[in-house]
Amino acid sequence: MSAAGMLYGVGLGPGDPELMTLKAARLIAGAGVIAYPTLAGAESFARAIAAGVIPAAAEEIVMDVPMRVDRAPAQAAYDAGAARIAERLAAGRDVVCLCEGDPFFYGSFMYLFARLSGRFRVEVVPGVSSVNACAAVAGLPLVARNQRLEILAGTLPAAELRDRIVGAEAVAIMKVGRHLGKICTVLDDLGLIGRAVYVERATLANQRVQPLAGMVGDLAPGAAVAVPYFSMILLTKGEDPWL
Repeated sequence: MSAAGMLYGVGLGPGDPELMTLKAARLIAGAGVIAYPTLAGAESFARAIAAGVIPAAAEEIVMDVPMRVDRAPAQAAYDAGAARIAERLAAGRDVVCLCEGDPFFYGSFMYLFARLSGRFRVEVVPGVSSVNACAAVAGLPLVARNQRLEILAGTLPAAELRDRIVGAEAVAIMKVGRHLGKICTVLDDLGLIGRAVYVERATLANQRVQPLAGMVGDLAPGAAVAVPYFSMILLTKGEDPWL
């Protein structure tokens, strides 16, 4: 009986294919089986990043994950995907799982890791995270010396966002989406909106970088204004210790 295959969780970086690591590109180029998630039947962003190095003959395992508040359908999708991956691993085939950004930084690969790492060998290949990419394209050093960086989800209640922002020297707010108005209100109330930068689709050809204060005029009171999923707000407070 052949030995079980290896599962690789490969970080692809934030979107620019040139930001894939050499190791990521090598593993994908040599893969016989690749796996990746899609959201509600949409095209896979992860696959799009790696498209230039995916072998034409590679088998592709697509995990379609529903976009619902209820977590059960998504968990069922990962159950099914893990079962398909396990079949290939048990047959002695290596599987390369494509992961946007970094596999263990808000990455969906953690759900496969939880299901498969107890039975199979797993190697995680880190990638450039969205926080690093957004700071780079914004030209905004985030932290230095003894400063603390707080990474927050924009989905948090306004009161919790406020409390966490108050206690940090630098902040990265992810998962902005339809929560943009709430986030702007919190930062404006704290007198910090003038120090915040909005970044959208970092490292891609259609990236957008601008002061967050310039977007406030687009937010009518009570309006539900949404921005893309791949967006982030960066904020630094106080003096810049590198100057």
